[in-house]
Order: sequence, then structure tokens, then C-alpha cells
Amino acid sequence: MESSAAKYCCDNINNHGSSSQSQTSTCMQKFRLYETRSNFYMIGRDKSRTYWRVLKIDRLDPSELNIREDSTTYTESECSELLRRIHEGNISTGGLRFVTICYGIVGFIKFLGPYYMLLITKRRQIGSIRGHNVYAVSKTEMIPVPNATVNSSIADSKDENRYKKLLCTVDLTKDFFFSYSYHVMLSLQKNLCNNEPGQFLYETMFVWNEFLTRGIRGHLQNTLWTVALVYGFFKQATLSVSGRDFKLTLIARRSRHYAGTR
Repeated sequence: MESSAAKYCCDNINNHGSSSQSQTSTCMQKFRLYETRSNFYMIGRDKSRTYWRVLKIDRLDPSELNIREDSTTYTESECSELLRRIHEGNISTGGLRFVTICYGIVGFIKFLGPYYMLLITKRRQIGSIRGHNVYAVSKTEMIPVPNATVNSSIADSKDENRYKKLLCTVDLTKDFFFSYSYHVMLSLQKNLCNNEPGQFLYETMFVWNEFLTRGIRGHLQNTLWTVALVYGFFKQATLSVSGRDFKLTLIARRSRHYAGTR
């Protein structure tokens, strides 16, 4: 279990609910994942490095997904101080260790044993729409949520490994794209007049990972930590007509309800 010092410095995470609606309008674009024996800590920030948030994921429950979001908005120095105190509070069990840099949570999935966290660990820009960058996935990683010491034998069973291999056959680096600030799951016309919150957007037919993100969105009541992946085709080219340059963008999206050949 965590020491009292670690619990003290994370009081905000344990005692506050999800962020307010006004805060969810800020999008975070880069994340750092840390771990202790008992928790994962994900640190997210916005593009301008002025907005820092903390997400805590329990690692001691072998079968349930327990997530807490700190409602406090930190500065970079305040966030570093928080991590230092968490490290000091967990020295006896190995301290706080850096795991990976990531660019959003694709979702959480469970087969027969523990939950797994799917992360985008590399991305590449493939275009922009009205000043909003659009990215493709370059690399992903699947990380078991529970600590290995609390996992049951089923976590390494033949059937569990078979299901994990089946998931890995889905290549997220091909034909998937997303944007942090532009709703690529909607048409341009709907984007111009859309005022719906992020939760609603995930329920549209073109968000491939709607089910994978349902658990964390239900816990937090926001979409700050997840990315809405669209499966399809995105191509952007610059053309010139009569001496004037313009961008031509072609977007094709495959429905998560009707995933057959189009």
C-alpha cells in the first residue's frame, strides 16, 4: 500500500470529482505516464504548456477499473513538486518510475483477466483543417493495469494470450486518424455549427473506439484524456488554380456499426 506521505500529497485526486464543464473545453495533447507499485499517474498538458492535470489509476485491484482525476489545474513546477512528493512517499516500494510518453488514451479493454490500457506513443501530422492539426497513429502500446503481484493466474493463461494476440492484429497505424481540437467524426457543416460536448461526439457512428473509451468517460464525465479515433482515409494536397493555391482535403470514414467493404 502507499505510504501516508503519498496519500497526503494526492488528497486532491481522492477527494475531488471530475473537472467542471468549463475546464473540459481545454484539450491536452501530450502525456507522461508514471507508475508506483500501487498506482499509475498520468500527467497531461496542453500545447502551450500552461495547463497541467493529473490522472490516477489504481493498480491493486486485479479485475476492476478504478480511476480518479485530480480537479486541480497545476503549473509545470507545481506538477513536478507533486511527482517528487509521490516518489518520496513510495521510496520503500521502489518509488515513482517513468513509463512512457504518450499522446492520448485509445481506451481500456478486458478479456478474461485484468484490464489493459491502450496508448498512442507516437503520432505524425497528416494535415490540418481550419488551423486544427490532424494526426495519424505511428505507434501504440498495450499496458496491463494491475501490478503483476496481484494478477491471478488467468492473466497468463493460454486463452488470455490468444485474445491479446487477436487485438494486436488490429493495426492502428494504418487508416486511423484523429484531432485534438477538430471533430473529424463530423462533417465540415456540422463542425461550423456544432455545440455538442465531447461525450456526445464519441457516441456518433464514426468514432471507432467508442466502446474502448466508455469506461473512462463514464468515470470522469469528460474526454480530456482520450482521443476519438476515426477509421477511414484522410488525404490533403495543395493545388494551384489560376495562380491561387488552395488545399483539397478528402476524408472517408467507416462506421463502427457497419464496418463492411465500402
